[in-house]
Amino acid sequence: MKRNSNGQSDLKDADTVERTGKDVLVLGIAMATIIMFVGTGGTAMAQVVRWLQGIGLPPDRLLTNALLLNIALIIFGWRRYRDLADEVQTRSRAEAHARELAETDPLTGCLNRRSIGPASNRLLAESLNRGEHVALVMIDIDNFKRLNDCNGHAAGDAVLRETARRVNAILPPRALLARLGGDEFACTIPFESVRPETIDRIAGELIEAICQPVLADGLLIEGATVSLGLARAELAPGKMASAQQLLHMADIAMYHSKKAGKNRYYWFEDQMENELRFRSELEAGIRAGIALGEFVPFYEPQVDLKTGNISGFEMLARWQSPTHGLVGPDVFIPIAEEIGVIGELSESVIRQALEDARIWNPSLTLSVNISPLQLRDPWFSQKLLKLLVTANFPPSRLEIEITESCLHENLGLVRSLITSLKNQGIRISLDDFGTGYSSLSQLRTLPFDRIKIDRSFIATLSENKDSLTIVQAITSLGNGLGLPITAEGVESAQVMEELRRLGEFKAQGYFYGKPASGAEIMERLEGLGLLLDDMRSPRPKPKAVVQQSDAA
Repeated sequence: MKRNSNGQSDLKDADTVERTGKDVLVLGIAMATIIMFVGTGGTAMAQVVRWLQGIGLPPDRLLTNALLLNIALIIFGWRRYRDLADEVQTRSRAEAHARELAETDPLTGCLNRRSIGPASNRLLAESLNRGEHVALVMIDIDNFKRLNDCNGHAAGDAVLRETARRVNAILPPRALLARLGGDEFACTIPFESVRPETIDRIAGELIEAICQPVLADGLLIEGATVSLGLARAELAPGKMASAQQLLHMADIAMYHSKKAGKNRYYWFEDQMENELRFRSELEAGIRAGIALGEFVPFYEPQVDLKTGNISGFEMLARWQSPTHGLVGPDVFIPIAEEIGVIGELSESVIRQALEDARIWNPSLTLSVNISPLQLRDPWFSQKLLKLLVTANFPPSRLEIEITESCLHENLGLVRSLITSLKNQGIRISLDDFGTGYSSLSQLRTLPFDRIKIDRSFIATLSENKDSLTIVQAITSLGNGLGLPITAEGVESAQVMEELRRLGEFKAQGYFYGKPASGAEIMERLEGLGLLLDDMRSPRPKPKAVVQQSDAA
């Protein structure tokens, strides 16, 4: 490709040189013709005029022919000049149009990513000479992909155009506005050094203006919010950032705004870059850790309160990172969901958990939490069935936990997925019940096998009357619908006794043991006689025990 491009450039240069040579030749001929016309025109024209008046002899034929040739050449030269002038004008217009296309966004008419840098650098230099400061504001429309999916790309384009118009209406005269791509905009704004609050005021106005509804082809689009990141060009007294540095800093601040809840703005601070660098390290570590098998299952025991026996375990993922140590799911799961690897990570851990649970006593169940993003995968149930077949694990011993918030994203898809899993013999429980907005009709129509009360109600059961009332109501609801109940977060004997008084529960929490690795759980189950007979490890001889004790 590079060779062809150079070849085309060489041909264009050769063509330009050839045309320039022809133009110079034509110009030389025209000049010579004018000189000849001046030299012969006076003599020949006088003879022609006298002859036409009947005075004197006919004009000299050679001079007359030369005069006519000169006139023809002058006309030709003039036409060529006009053609050259038109060509130059056309080429200038084409170059101006190409420059405009190269520097502006065709949808909004703003500058584009390519041109905002040089333009901002010129504005920085100009503002420095004026004694002004410069700030860059990064604008990102929140959840723009969802807006596009729900209303169509034409509506999305209308939102972008209207956003650009509203931003332009707020910015001061010398400010620059660029669309960087997608739903991202950048504004470079000069302001008086004695009025730094100007940018805060503009940021607030931008958030308020952009969030207003947009009318697109008769459709009123509401609910759009924006996250803004702000950065100052003055890094230190006398030290100014470049446009590229400003874009980088404002982008980091904008990411911080999204992380803090969206629909707000933040100024860039140095620690934000450290946070972003740590986040990037985590992302890279998660991607590599999945392939290296660093994500492993831990297990939290579930106990039948009526008998006091272990009835199963809930699998909880842990990251055994060589850099960060043992990392909990509250750190890596949100990141894995954002970077799109949660499905791969979850399948890896479930695969290990099925291998571990395969040698447990058949009376013990395995509960697995599923990310809401996995529920959007139409092939999830088939992938899970493949894992079960590979591990030779009975589907009846597996329980999939779905959080209550998942019911509001796509109820039809969730119903289809639950039905598919149920048809395979897998049981389904509704996790974190009481924290979301599931209705009684959803509990009645969706084929759940169990509901799990959120730990926030259980942990305060013995000391908070409201929590006690809520747990009593959920217990009555479960009994009425024929749904067994699991209580999460049991951490004291008082809570356990209160639950026993309320009804029949499965319970889990630190009171029964913290989440432990597969090896620790296997050792515990072996001591309780809850491993398959042919999978038990041989017990050590008494002599070896004595020796080990002495050595210790």
